[in-house]
Amino acid sequence: MKKRVLFICEHNSARSQIAAAYLRKYGSEDYDVESAGLEPTELNPLAVAVMKEAGIDISDQKPQSVFDLFRQGKLYQTIITVCQPAADQCPIFPGVAKRLHWPFDDPAQFTGTWEQNLSKTRQVRDRIEITVKEWISENRIPG
Repeated sequence: MKKRVLFICEHNSARSQIAAAYLRKYGSEDYDVESAGLEPTELNPLAVAVMKEAGIDISDQKPQSVFDLFRQGKLYQTIITVCQPAADQCPIFPGVAKRLHWPFDDPAQFTGTWEQNLSKTRQVRDRIEITVKEWISENRIPG
């Protein structure tokens, strides 16, 4: 049975979307993955661009509210927050076995030219990919 994982960030526009995409790519046989935000907005075009460079299309992902998932009674074995506001304000889901915090810089806060911000977002993407791969390796489901 797949373990259910929820990634949460403030807007569900970049970091949580990237993390969910990488867990789907590398752990799809073991995990059912969703992402959500405290105050969902539109997908960050920087995140869409850097993931496209990595061969993953997230352009069709729809940001959603963590509070909507909570009200729907969704259950997860692991909740991973990827920013401090999410760690501080995430609702307490019943039955969560693990709650983790992986803080990453927010591409929405980057300043500079498009190319400078794209470069910074690539760094965030790469850190998220490494973190997801390490976590999968440490939490591989025997079978």
